Amino acid sequence: MGSAPASDDVYLRPTVKTAVKLLVVGHFAVGKTTYVGTLSEIRPLRTEEVMTQAGALVDDLAGTRDKTTTTVAMDFGRLTLNDSLVLYLFGAPGQQRFTRLWQDMTRGALGALVLADTRRLSHSFDVMGVLEELELPYAVAVNDFDGAPVHGLDEVREALDLLDETPLVRCDARDPESSTRALISLVEYLLSRETEPEPA
Repeated sequence: MGSAPASDDVYLRPTVKTAVKLLVVGHFAVGKTTYVGTLSEIRPLRTEEVMTQAGALVDDLAGTRDKTTTTVAMDFGRLTLNDSLVLYLFGAPGQQRFTRLWQDMTRGALGALVLADTRRLSHSFDVMGVLEELELPYAVAVNDFDGAPVHGLDEVREALDLLDETPLVRCDARDPESSTRALISLVEYLLSRETEPEPA
């Protein structure tokens, strides 16, 4: 599974019969915009604005001193898997004041990839809580930031109190190969849920 070079004139193949909507979610400054941009085969739609002092009063900027812009609506990208299947990736803003917006974005989505940061793992609980309330299945990808503490995945799973069935992987949102592996973990999880037998 690989993405084509980003281009403004890449149109959807006429053979595509199935489109799947997936969300990329996570707390503020966890790498969602970077992730969508890394995987998208088209030039991604971004709704980033320059951060202001007013935003600093409500956004937790700890550990994000180099961040100068923030998503205010969504990121959007597209990834064609084969001649008949395409994924639409919707990156949601991470600040709590935008939670209502990305709750609306879950409509029609089959699942979500939650990006997490080992420097701020506790910030992921609100995001996962909303997904669980909405009964939207998800996988978790620990985005490896330079200089961030490295913990074993078993430790991260325990810290996040994840179910055994919830996929947990590492990724670097800047790297297409590792970002693809994270997306595959979500897609395989969703497929396994589809094939599970109905309870008697």
